[in-house]
Amino acid sequence: MQKLEVFGANKLKGQIKISGSKNASLPILAATLLSNKKITLKNLPKVRDIETMLSLLKSLGSKIKLSKNGTIIENSNQNKKFASYSLVKTMRAGILVLGPLLSKHKSAKVSLPGGCAIGTRPVDIHLKALSKLGVEYKIDHGYVIANAPKGLEGNKIKFPKISVGATENLIIAASFAKGTTILSNCAIEPEIKDLVNFLNKMGCNIKWISKRKIKIFGVKKVKEISYPVMFDRIEAGTYLIAAAVTKGNLKITNIIPEIIKTEINLLKKLGSKIIIKKNELQILGNKKIKNTKIKTAPYPGFPTDLQAQIMVLLCKANKNSVIREDIFENRFMHVAELNRMGAKILTNGNKAIVEGNINFAPAELMATDLRASVSLILAALTAKGKSIINRIYHLDRGYENIEKKLKKVGAKIRRIN
Repeated sequence: MQKLEVFGANKLKGQIKISGSKNASLPILAATLLSNKKITLKNLPKVRDIETMLSLLKSLGSKIKLSKNGTIIENSNQNKKFASYSLVKTMRAGILVLGPLLSKHKSAKVSLPGGCAIGTRPVDIHLKALSKLGVEYKIDHGYVIANAPKGLEGNKIKFPKISVGATENLIIAASFAKGTTILSNCAIEPEIKDLVNFLNKMGCNIKWISKRKIKIFGVKKVKEISYPVMFDRIEAGTYLIAAAVTKGNLKITNIIPEIIKTEINLLKKLGSKIIIKKNELQILGNKKIKNTKIKTAPYPGFPTDLQAQIMVLLCKANKNSVIREDIFENRFMHVAELNRMGAKILTNGNKAIVEGNINFAPAELMATDLRASVSLILAALTAKGKSIINRIYHLDRGYENIEKKLKKVGAKIRRIN
């Protein structure tokens, strides 16, 4: 099994180009199932979750070709409706093929999803919403078996709570449903806006009618398109925090700063200097890091996917800080490993009290999930000496070429077998 060896402590200096968004690519890939025309996707990140989703699409009958221009997907002969556990078990986004399969074929059998062990993430919100479009379903031996005998029909649906996955699944499904669908209490993450942009470019008819309300007019025909996926805002946020925690000087390119305004403002408040340009920014980490109180929230709030990383930075703050995790109920698994490196973090339910003025010590560590694994790298980058991080397959699910990108800006890091 592969491990990462990290030698601290160097200031990161140089330039990092941000990859395409994993969390935007996955629903867009699922949405390609609606089309019987050629679709070319550009800027897909080379990470394991994308490879898994492409394998899932192939198992459903999609033809996929990698070219210089991007990833070409053809679904003119796509006719399979079974998404197996073996392909869906490693990522929760597998459930996103349910909506398009039902929309296109009126039936589907899709495994309940897997992914990181950071919370229950039930799919009942997806299923109850789909039932309002005319879907009948049952769960049998870990599979959702769903049918829409009359096809999907538009309806008014209000989500009981904000759910990114359910919003994505319903937008895709309703795009081909008969009539009009109105979705209320939608998630408004930039990745969802990217999905809507993709579908509209393909020929769907989706309009935002207020901040969290979408109107979808069902269509029957779509066209051949080429589409560039947006940048990965979580990757961008991770490298911003890496610069802040190592007191480095990084230029972050291939981004839209407006989309990560919350993260930029927080890092400025904590003491970093950030110079913003059109599609890039420069961050200079400060020796003095201020303490704060943070709570994770749906966009445009502070993202849960950056909670572990910002915790590492707050260990370096001048006083105690408080983090409240309001999205997932089991997302402090990195705390025990950070404490083994000398951090003093106390958790109580969904709250973590982070003591400041900490110098991390090198250690052998165990990654527990995707974002926890990268937080351990950040801590190791500041520790004087060698740290080893085990179970880095989590990391490969969501970060493209992380060692290469970090090496290029001065980190001493290598992958070992």
